[in-house]
Amino acid sequence: MDAEVIVVGAGPAGLMLAAELRLTGVNVILLERLPKRTGESRGLGFTARTMEVFDQRGLLPRFGTIEVSTQGHFGGIPLDFGLLEGAHQAAKTVPQSATETVLEQWAVSLGVDLRRNHEVLGVSDKGLSVQVDVASPDGVKTLTAAYLVGCDGGRSTVRKAAGFDFPGTASTMEMFLADVTGLDLQPRMIGETLPGGMVMVGLLPEGVTRLIVCERGAPPRRRETPPKYDEVSSAWKRLTGDDISHGNPVWVSSFGDATRQAAEYRRGRVFLAGDSAHIHLPAGGQGMNTSIQDAVNLGWKLGAVASGRAPERLLDTYHDERWPVGERLLKNTRAQGTLFLSGSEMQPLREVLSELTAYDDVTRHLAGMVSGLEIRYDSGGGTNPLLGYRLPPLVFDERSVPATSTAALTRARGVLFDFEDNPVLQRIAQGWSDRVDVVTAAIVEHPASWPTSTSAVLVRPDGYVAWAAPGTHADLAMSLERWFGPARERTSRTDTTIDSKTSVLTNR
Repeated sequence: MDAEVIVVGAGPAGLMLAAELRLTGVNVILLERLPKRTGESRGLGFTARTMEVFDQRGLLPRFGTIEVSTQGHFGGIPLDFGLLEGAHQAAKTVPQSATETVLEQWAVSLGVDLRRNHEVLGVSDKGLSVQVDVASPDGVKTLTAAYLVGCDGGRSTVRKAAGFDFPGTASTMEMFLADVTGLDLQPRMIGETLPGGMVMVGLLPEGVTRLIVCERGAPPRRRETPPKYDEVSSAWKRLTGDDISHGNPVWVSSFGDATRQAAEYRRGRVFLAGDSAHIHLPAGGQGMNTSIQDAVNLGWKLGAVASGRAPERLLDTYHDERWPVGERLLKNTRAQGTLFLSGSEMQPLREVLSELTAYDDVTRHLAGMVSGLEIRYDSGGGTNPLLGYRLPPLVFDERSVPATSTAALTRARGVLFDFEDNPVLQRIAQGWSDRVDVVTAAIVEHPASWPTSTSAVLVRPDGYVAWAAPGTHADLAMSLERWFGPARERTSRTDTTIDSKTSVLTNR
């Protein structure tokens, strides 16, 4: 085989997935049709959950200074995301070009074999492997891998070639997106609904203004080339009365409100992630962020199976966990589109919802939906309120190595956090020491909602709690086997534990 996994598409999802796979030790070929990065800003910023994901892998410093904010919206209705306790603030102005640059550098440094100017022509699942026909600078060739993942966007070649159904609704309108210099406009960060449509203005670094223009009634078009800037400026003038034709376009694009989701995220040895699996109105900047989180969910699972450390059934949990997330994403973006893009007939609904957001519980609910912090996976039963949710950031006492729960996840391994230095739990975990670290630590900082009776938690490589004590129906060994495969034989084992008492990584 040419690689254990082939990933198609070097956007944020593909780059993140390829890097995550390399962290598990498997060989990855990443195919990209374009000869170089586009440099286009496209998706802007990170949700709170994506900020956590990047922090868990030690990536945030690579972005330099990031502008963050607690202010967001749901369909143009302002929300205070600061009500989400124990969460990162969202990043607002990081262009997708910067995100792709950071992720590509990281992926390549980990050993990802990135091949640009390689276009997938066909896919064939052979049962025990996948064959991929590729047009390359050296001609057409066939590559073989154990698994294939399509991260190649809304018009995914992999999805079509592998026969995935992609049901949903077609676009009903066309909207413009443009990055422009030479303009002096007042920010409209959450958008402004006007009699003829909606406009949004965001201020980006280096004097760039991000414009979104939706003219109600504009018919959908399938364009082969980007729209001209005069189309954008003309629509802007019709909606606002202002002339922006003197602006200098950096990048212009158009999009619609098509809403589709793959009926399944896995077919045999072929998977979909990101826009290949779901497309929707880009409301709230959720698309790229959900795609990155798809990649993180799939990466550690596929790596564990491809390397022989976990059984094949683990891969089914990818669809089981991420398909409902995608479904809910489509639901909330359609709801936001209705609020944003409809006419005066929706004004009573906007006003009522605005009244409801004065209640903190309503704001937390909507903010949790848009931020990705509401996600809960099936953990197998139990009563501890942490089960199935992402582990909130914890700070440990000065003796602990690592000093935070976030830092413990940098290696993309499972982690058993033992808050009471329980030798019984540590002995149980020894059978999985090649896949799971043990951190013994005392918590000194935690969110207000943290259940203080919690004595230990098992956290998956993607940061979600799989087991907790007390309050878990299944015992620790069962959870370890469910998520990390069978224990190793105890006769030839080097058990690795992170011990806060000695502040070193010790082999016992």
